[in-house]
Amino acid sequence: MRSLNIAATGMLAQQTNVEVISNNIANMNTTAYTRRRPEFSDLLYQNLRRVGAASSDAGTIVPTGVQLGLGVKTTAVYRITEQGSVQNTDNPLDLAIQGKGYFQVKLPSGETAYTRDGSFQLSDKGEIVTHEGYQVMPGITVPKDAVGVSVNASGQVLYKKDGSIESQEAGTFKMAIFPNEAGLEARGDNLFMETPASGAATEGNAGSTGFGTLLQGFLETSNVNVVAEVTNLISAQRAYEMNSKVISTSDEMMSTINQMK
Repeated sequence: MRSLNIAATGMLAQQTNVEVISNNIANMNTTAYTRRRPEFSDLLYQNLRRVGAASSDAGTIVPTGVQLGLGVKTTAVYRITEQGSVQNTDNPLDLAIQGKGYFQVKLPSGETAYTRDGSFQLSDKGEIVTHEGYQVMPGITVPKDAVGVSVNASGQVLYKKDGSIESQEAGTFKMAIFPNEAGLEARGDNLFMETPASGAATEGNAGSTGFGTLLQGFLETSNVNVVAEVTNLISAQRAYEMNSKVISTSDEMMSTINQMK
């Protein structure tokens, strides 16, 4: 019976749905996490009576035909790039991006990764790095005798030395934007990699045309809506139960047929 395989595809789809929802809920407190949404599409159809086929010698045609669907499949897990809210941390090296853009991070392999997680720190050499110790490009070093560090909306890193009233510039953060942010490949550690789907990165300064601005002392929070996720979880659970009920019903029908024999 086709219904067994069809219901099985439905259960697998809802299992994927629950896995995506669980990952969203698990990352509800992850800095700059963007929630995911699974997308589904129907599978191929079997034409038992083709639409538009001739139904008589007089030239009449079948208006609808008979098409039986073969189930559902997962086509994509889409990343919702809507910006989360910002949270005050009072840490001078915490930076939130207001608008479009990603920080650029140099990986140990030499590749460039991208992130919106601005929870930066200083290395033993005074370099601004991520929580994993990866250098934030273009490579900004704050002198060890600096007494205060500030970052303006344009990404300029300024510092003062003890006894001096004038600020000096240590460097400027370079931002990156993409034609299709959802096409970036998630690598873990809040990092993303460029792909053919995302398009090539366009580099620029914060606050310039098309780029967001930086906010010092704040971090972007996750954009997960917990209430919506729990609602989606209940719907996925009920859909899973209904598909399992279809399998049970199909099994009972097959059992009836076997008893008839």
